[in-house]
Amino acid sequence: MSILPYVHNYVQEIQAYKPGKPISETARELHMKPEDIVKLASNENPLGASPRAVQAMQLAAQDVNLYPDGASYELRTKIAQIFGVDFEQTVVGSGSSELIELVCHTCLGPGAELVAARYSFTMYPLMCKLFGAEFVEVENKPDWTHDLQAMLRAITPRTRVVFVTNPTNPVGTMVQQGELDDFMAEVPEHVMVAFDEAYIHFADPQPDTLRYVRAGKNVVVLRTFSKAYGLAGVRAGFAITTSEIAGMLHKVRSPFNMSNLAQTAALAALDDEQHVLNSVSLVRAEMRRYEEAFQTWGVPFVPSQGNFVLVNVGNGQRIFHECLKRGVILRPMDGYGLHEYVRITIGTPEQNDRCLRVLQAALER
Repeated sequence: MSILPYVHNYVQEIQAYKPGKPISETARELHMKPEDIVKLASNENPLGASPRAVQAMQLAAQDVNLYPDGASYELRTKIAQIFGVDFEQTVVGSGSSELIELVCHTCLGPGAELVAARYSFTMYPLMCKLFGAEFVEVENKPDWTHDLQAMLRAITPRTRVVFVTNPTNPVGTMVQQGELDDFMAEVPEHVMVAFDEAYIHFADPQPDTLRYVRAGKNVVVLRTFSKAYGLAGVRAGFAITTSEIAGMLHKVRSPFNMSNLAQTAALAALDDEQHVLNSVSLVRAEMRRYEEAFQTWGVPFVPSQGNFVLVNVGNGQRIFHECLKRGVILRPMDGYGLHEYVRITIGTPEQNDRCLRVLQAALER
């Protein structure tokens, strides 16, 4: 007898999150060596983690028989010092994805609403399903940026959370300070605003959303160590918010939600500012190469403030498979309804050389 009739309806309706195709799977399918595969599908840091973070994890591995510090005291203290907030205003988690879940766990339930842009992180509607809430999707502007005024109009008495993904994935666009200030001046007090800033290091200029936290507004600023810091594999992220909201998030998080290795790596990564600067410089320089190539080929793309670029290749699945056969993994955008597009993570110069060659050949075919 199947257990499915007894499983929660919300769970049965969820479409599981689909990550980028892994290197190991591609290598098996193509009978290639993993080192011969170029993965530009998951917005990972091509420079890897800071050597300091790697060394710190190697030392910390000797103590993995011990439970981690459940309060993440050292890491949260460091974050508080860097951003000029109180220790009680910080929360850490297993990537910013866990922190998104904590926000939703705190605020959502049957009858509640979450407002977000159509082209933003796919985890938001998934979380709505999980907690029995309603996902209110707002169309992006014609230039692909968040339409904050339309998002304001979408707020109702049942709205509990609005997510602003800035820069937004998968399109890489950015809402600037003036629009954010106008938006925050009108958000009702019963709504929590979550600024998902996973790609903020690559943006220029970078809006200051912590000003809203310091003003005591119901705001959560979410950051990750997965992108500019290169720690996607250990899962580490943090949130800065008011002490009141942080206290609620701590209530719903799991005990020991961040491992020893993740805490240690994140601490070391915060100390290596040069690695972050190098990562950002690489992305910005190599992004220009892609933009110049697309302009030369006459291929439409969305100018990006992230470490990736969304490009219209006519048939995303065809180009994805053409490139995949040649050992280059891109990300088709069918999950967003963008069937003509692929998203390309900015890699090293060598990886980008190969991607551009393979992509040009695929487009010509």
